[in-house]
Amino acid sequence: MLNHIQQLGRAVKQAQYRQHRALETALATAGTTLAQWDALRAIGNTPGASSHDLAVATFQTDQAFGTLANRLVAQGLIERRAGEGRRIEHFLNKQGERILAAANDIATQVLSNKFTVLSASEQKQLLKLLTRLVEADEGDLG
Repeated sequence: MLNHIQQLGRAVKQAQYRQHRALETALATAGTTLAQWDALRAIGNTPGASSHDLAVATFQTDQAFGTLANRLVAQGLIERRAGEGRRIEHFLNKQGERILAAANDIATQVLSNKFTVLSASEQKQLLKLLTRLVEADEGDLG
């Protein structure tokens, strides 16, 4: 039998799993995947970012992000440019911006539907609690 802490951990994982499945299915209508949308979002938020910075932002290894970035280049969604030293910088192109905008609209709708069972104040409280957990763990990652 799971104790309450294990139940809490499982509930968070289960909610995340269901959210990811719903996003993955819906994002396919925009011609993208959850991983690609997350990468496009990270690049859009930090144009010129390095592969390593984008890997960290998207919860991937450097190698995994490099593979994903290569696919995005091949699909004509991003550009990679040489930066200082061995740094490779990433930028959205026009097609990437279009896909990102469409995917953002879809994701907003999916997430709105997922969180509609919570009131606005409950959503804010959940965000506050999850943010507190993440911030407490950030010291452990260094």
